[in-house]
Amino acid sequence: MNHLSFKKHIISVVVLLFSVSALHVGAQNTTENPLILDMVHHNPGETPYVSKYNDPAVIKEMGYNGKVYFLFESPALAINWESVDKDILPKGTEDRKWVDAKAAQIKQMHAACKAQDMAIYAMSDLVLFPKRLIEKYNIETTFGNPNDAITEKLIRAQINEMFDQFPDLDGLVVRIGETYLHDAPYHLGAIEDKNDPEKTIIPLINILKEEICEKRDKQLIFRTWGAFDTNLDNYMAVSNAVEPHENLIISIKHCEGDFHRSNAFSKVIGQGRHRQIIEVQSAREYEGKGAYPNYIANGVIEGFEEHARMPEARINSIQEFVDAKPELYAGMWTWSRGGGWDGPYIKDELWCDLNSWVIAQWGQHTDKSEAFIFNRYATERLHLEGDNIAKFRQLCLLSAEAVVRGRNSTYRDMNPWWTRDQGIAWPMVVKGDIEQERNLAQKDESIAKWEEIVKLAKSIDWKNEATKNHAIGSAEYGLKLYKIYRTLVYMKYADDRGNTKDVKKWIKAYDKAWEDYNKLAEKYSSIATLYTQDYKRHIANNANLKVDTLRESTN
Repeated sequence: MNHLSFKKHIISVVVLLFSVSALHVGAQNTTENPLILDMVHHNPGETPYVSKYNDPAVIKEMGYNGKVYFLFESPALAINWESVDKDILPKGTEDRKWVDAKAAQIKQMHAACKAQDMAIYAMSDLVLFPKRLIEKYNIETTFGNPNDAITEKLIRAQINEMFDQFPDLDGLVVRIGETYLHDAPYHLGAIEDKNDPEKTIIPLINILKEEICEKRDKQLIFRTWGAFDTNLDNYMAVSNAVEPHENLIISIKHCEGDFHRSNAFSKVIGQGRHRQIIEVQSAREYEGKGAYPNYIANGVIEGFEEHARMPEARINSIQEFVDAKPELYAGMWTWSRGGGWDGPYIKDELWCDLNSWVIAQWGQHTDKSEAFIFNRYATERLHLEGDNIAKFRQLCLLSAEAVVRGRNSTYRDMNPWWTRDQGIAWPMVVKGDIEQERNLAQKDESIAKWEEIVKLAKSIDWKNEATKNHAIGSAEYGLKLYKIYRTLVYMKYADDRGNTKDVKKWIKAYDKAWEDYNKLAEKYSSIATLYTQDYKRHIANNANLKVDTLRESTN
């Protein structure tokens, strides 16, 4: 552990010890009635996740006050359009039967949520219409343009039907970054110029604000991702053009782009005139999906180490955002599960539970430190005592350091897309002697940290055997997976230099690392499904195929 890491851990332990006596003292919110929302992001096109977080009663007990239903649980797919034209989805047709069945499913979900007095939000892609409607109105080439007169009329009608037919709906979460149709066989989606404030974003927000916020006194949460989340000029253009409304909230991921470590902290957080809710992925899709320890709540709240080099004047954490611009803070929104595609599939939700619970509790008690909230989790949820609390804290903080060094570096010396979901591509690295030396050193540091994580997991006095088995097994999972990562990065650099001897050495180490990794399930019953060598979805250059090519060329 380097000096800064050691210092960070010591400070955290001291904070924890001082906070023990105040564990059950009621905390006052530093902002008024923040939204604390959760969503299970099911894999599109797959069987939905079986997760405790699907149950509104579970997330309410964790500190959430609202649930966001996923894209394919949205009323946008379940309205019958009869207020517009009864022939759009005629009764008795296959598409009408599908829509009615979807409506019944959603109403059942909403009833369970309302029974817990939880706010109900639906995430919806826009623009999204039934295929039959698009064909009947001959708008195949224009329905993605919110400035088109027919499209605008239909969007307004769609909003009216959604809230009329699903009166328990408290608000809509709008997404325009992508359109998923994997589980929507009778609908089509499109959006033109999604990055253009003048052509698309501003007119669309104004339409939705009028229909949802003003006419119905419901809430509109408009997501910036994939549209105006990385360009501050675009964000400010939208902010300046759209008049604020108490029911209008802008949703922003805590980092720019996808949920990758080493991505920049969002430059639009704390900017403009509109209240902002912060999106956080608890089971990170590019970092194991909860398969191994990966505590990101500390970095989200207090600041990740890679953002410490940001200019002093810039906001670099959500705590700093809340402190500097409390009037803009609208709350926190976690994805407790999901994101990406396929596996790994977890059996035990410990690590995403930790991230979600800490974010949810801190989000409503922002006057408390992250360390204080973490300490409550360790004692209230895991029932740890004494120095086991400090050990668990050290394990979790180390996990954040190990992950960023093993998948990338604290200086972003690698393209983060080289490993995702359950697959690994051939490493994509920044070239240069300084970057290479630094990157390789951090791969070694990552393994050293993972080894310490395993030791800590074994040393903690867990309160039951199931938690102990999973904590140790998932720590071993992380160590063995990141050993595979390290062999590939070393092999990549050796191949770039034409060093055949080192390539052979690292191929041997790669084979041994996979052999050790594949034996995990024999010892630990609750670990997640494993990464696979043949996985190619969204992976342009499969690592194992490249290794086999090198294996042949060096023999």
